[in-house]
Amino acid sequence: MEQILHAYYEDNARKLRRTVDRLLLKFGGLSDSDRDDFYSLANEVFVDAMKRYDESLPFESFLYSCLSNRIKTEMTGRNCQKRRADRLALSLDMPAGEEDATIGDMIAGSCSIEQEVLEAGEEGYSRRMTAYLSRLSSLQRKVLGLRCAGYQPNEIRETLHITKRQYADCYAAIHSYQNVSLLYSCEQ
Repeated sequence: MEQILHAYYEDNARKLRRTVDRLLLKFGGLSDSDRDDFYSLANEVFVDAMKRYDESLPFESFLYSCLSNRIKTEMTGRNCQKRRADRLALSLDMPAGEEDATIGDMIAGSCSIEQEVLEAGEEGYSRRMTAYLSRLSSLQRKVLGLRCAGYQPNEIRETLHITKRQYADCYAAIHSYQNVSLLYSCEQ
């Protein structure tokens, strides 16, 4: 047992780490922090394997089997947690409350596109705002203007004679990262 312990833990547990690395190649997408977690897990498995080893097969094969089973179990648990978190996630575009409002509409923020448009007025737009507005279609600009004026989504749809889907598409374009990022770029 002393020889096995020495073989796996010499040179900063090089042999144990190599065994773990071979098993982790099947999974991919792991950070250094994840690898460190699995190295720690391997130390626990190694101690348990040393206690349970009965010499019916080579220790290397026995340890590999124990590590493989434990790593698969750990990965299954981690993936289950990720899936659970994904199921609990909500989209900011999800309808909430009345008047076809979305969760994103209800989140308070210190700055909004609508507020900036309302405060600046056409002649006072910065180059950023002008570039942003130039990316919007005429319908999208009309929707934005009515939002700035305080109209509710259903009122905007009635005024412009558009469907819920058209309104949602306009709203998404008005708030899309591609368009809004112009407002936050470093260029003046």
